[in-house]
Amino acid sequence: MRRFILFTYLLILSAVTNAQLSFYKEPYRPQFHFTPPINWMNDPNGLVYLDGEYHLFYQYNPMGIRWGHMSWGHAISKDLIHWEHLPVAIAEEKDTMIFSGSCVVDSFNTSGFAKEKGQVPMVAVYTGHIEGKNQSQHIAYSLDKGRTWTKYEHNPVLDLGKKDFRDPKVFWYAPQNKWVMAVMWPVEKQVQFYQSKNLKQWELMSRFGPAGDTTGIWECPDLLQVPIEGEPGKTKWVFMHSPAPYMQYFVGEFDGTRFTNENPSQKIYRPDYGPDYYAAITYNNLPANQPPLTIGWANNWNYAQDIPTLPWRSMTSLPKTLSVKKINGEWILIQKPVKQLESLRTAHQSWTSIKTKGAYKIPAGGQSIELTLTLTPAANSTSGIRIAKGNNHYFEIGYDAATNSVYVDRSRAGETGFSAAFARMNRYEATLGSRTKQISLHIFFDRSIVEVFANNGEAVLTTQLFPSPNNTGMELFSNSAGVVFNKVEFWKIKPAW
Repeated sequence: MRRFILFTYLLILSAVTNAQLSFYKEPYRPQFHFTPPINWMNDPNGLVYLDGEYHLFYQYNPMGIRWGHMSWGHAISKDLIHWEHLPVAIAEEKDTMIFSGSCVVDSFNTSGFAKEKGQVPMVAVYTGHIEGKNQSQHIAYSLDKGRTWTKYEHNPVLDLGKKDFRDPKVFWYAPQNKWVMAVMWPVEKQVQFYQSKNLKQWELMSRFGPAGDTTGIWECPDLLQVPIEGEPGKTKWVFMHSPAPYMQYFVGEFDGTRFTNENPSQKIYRPDYGPDYYAAITYNNLPANQPPLTIGWANNWNYAQDIPTLPWRSMTSLPKTLSVKKINGEWILIQKPVKQLESLRTAHQSWTSIKTKGAYKIPAGGQSIELTLTLTPAANSTSGIRIAKGNNHYFEIGYDAATNSVYVDRSRAGETGFSAAFARMNRYEATLGSRTKQISLHIFFDRSIVEVFANNGEAVLTTQLFPSPNNTGMELFSNSAGVVFNKVEFWKIKPAW
């Protein structure tokens, strides 16, 4: 078995080495979203920055295109846009799969893993999964900036003897000089907070939950401090996680021991209101002047293993910055695409002051594009834009003035026969927190994924679609002549690979 696994990893390494030459031209393959060269991926793991490199680890099956044999895949980037694939970082071994977790830079060598002057350990904290039997928290370390990894010889470092106990997010809490771990009890729908001085011994501090959305199991926690928009120097704490198959967040305070929610406890707040956003976590060890950064898995467990892509399956969302803003007395998470994406723009066009009742064809198009759209709605109107249009198919992004909601509809966007669940899950919406005179939409369309940012990131909707490659048209639409499309800007996006 060990020889077979070694042979498989050598094949994967060969594929990684040649990925940018032989792959990334397949139907539906995104051109500026991260995908592995081949095989299955899901949750982003271990997001960490060190010495000019953004590390992206992720749940990866080195042996196939469906979930299984979970290990940590690995890629690095200097700008969050162009990624270099590296070999599998932490591999499944014997009966223990490598489930989700986080990565930290142990600058003070609290773990003692650094033995020579100048060494700075990177420490991965992950769930060791024994199918149907046990989940416990393990660590591994790297002394060469993440290129090679050694599993700690005394793993696990936290074991409660539970079958479901997973997804540790660890960060350094400077006010008390300690490490904090958020880790899930999925079935009980509860997060537990632990503390440690050395990443090896952990002490329970407090619990949070159940709260908000309790319809699905709870997974993939993250606890982080974010800036308040428009209030320099002021911050709030955000706890976000994934009640399958979606996500939710809470905003409040963390005192080093307990998290306290300050939003209405009965209301559900989602970082993304589309069907395809899950398991997002944020980067550790970012430079002091850089806002929090997050990346999510752009898929849905109801159909993730059946989407019609080869030889890879699944992608990540675009990287986004985070802040919070108080709207109507509630703390709302604000998400914006990273500015680095602007470096991929080309073929800019713009149009202003368009009125139409019905449809208005835009003389541009494509399937790797960016759009910004500002419109002034009329009372009780429905208006917006259709992309991936052709042969009576399109993907619709709209604003419903009667309900003050932004929506996406993929029911006519393309291929759906691969999954009854996908075909059924076609329309999603987000109610905006406040009514504004103008509605702004920032849209990224990348072959098989659309990400919509409404009103400067107040609401986000991420959606997969599988259109014919010939469907590249665009049109504005409105059911009222009173709607004004104040400005539409368009860019084609260059491939990042």
